[in-house]
Amino acid sequence: MRILLYRGDGVIEPWMREFASIMPQAETVAWKEGEVLAPCDYVILWNPAPALLEQLSLQSQLKAIFLMGAGVDALLKFGEALPQVPLVRLGDAGMGVQMAEYVAHAVLRYFRRFDEYEQQARHGAWHPLPQIAKEDFPIGVMGLGRLGMPVVEAMRHFGFPVLGWSRTPKSIPGVETYAGMEQLEPFLRGTRVLVCLLPLTAETANLLDRHNLGKLQPGAYLINVSRGAIIAEPDLMTLIRSGHIAGATLDVFRHEPLPAPHPFWNEPRISITPHISALTVRPDAVHQIAEKIAALENGQPVGDVVDRTIGY
Repeated sequence: MRILLYRGDGVIEPWMREFASIMPQAETVAWKEGEVLAPCDYVILWNPAPALLEQLSLQSQLKAIFLMGAGVDALLKFGEALPQVPLVRLGDAGMGVQMAEYVAHAVLRYFRRFDEYEQQARHGAWHPLPQIAKEDFPIGVMGLGRLGMPVVEAMRHFGFPVLGWSRTPKSIPGVETYAGMEQLEPFLRGTRVLVCLLPLTAETANLLDRHNLGKLQPGAYLINVSRGAIIAEPDLMTLIRSGHIAGATLDVFRHEPLPAPHPFWNEPRISITPHISALTVRPDAVHQIAEKIAALENGQPVGDVVDRTIGY
């Protein structure tokens, strides 16, 4: 069995070592631009070069492509250039807990008004602020999959009212759930803190524009940990400047790294982090992929296969 590993950032050696250790029966190989690719049974990659996909599309023995992360939009943009084999994304692989930690930090920062205390401290001011009642601080989570559910559970642990919205109906004990575009408006109108964990698809691109963000409760907050292109950035700036949105914590952006002249950098009500809300835990990812390859080799089904028709 030959397995190809490739990362667009070139950081491949640690992955090669771990796969060689856990799958000694397999030959693990790397690829560089300009090389002719030998036939492979499986490919494990992230941010592939177009030339690599072109060569892979000509391989008849290729059985599946595994991604080193949960997001698939960067791969699906290649469309028909992708080999017609199963695309398998990571499930949790240690990211769910990280996502819950990140969102919990952001929510509690707003709920306990630490963002306002930070501004006071910069001006030498000492003014205790009234405490917000949790029933007046409902958390709306968009995306109820592998990474969304740990966030829902964390918010419920802290006693916040939780609303959930997804493409298809879901039933979650203790959570008021909504589904589909026809139920998006009541979901948004009931939300004080909107947490976006949606995949980027044709349906979700620019979904959070002025029209939809304007339906949030006055003084709402936005936390985006999915994909930057889901938010219409100029509309968000307009709503923050008007005060309808009191603040935003953003980990993902339409263009990354976020360009230096971008207005987000100079808006004190926007907190920026460099796409670190949930990083792939390599040992967990390697074990998960190895188990799925073993299952495929034994003719067994595997989870997290991408549905190209819906985009995740």
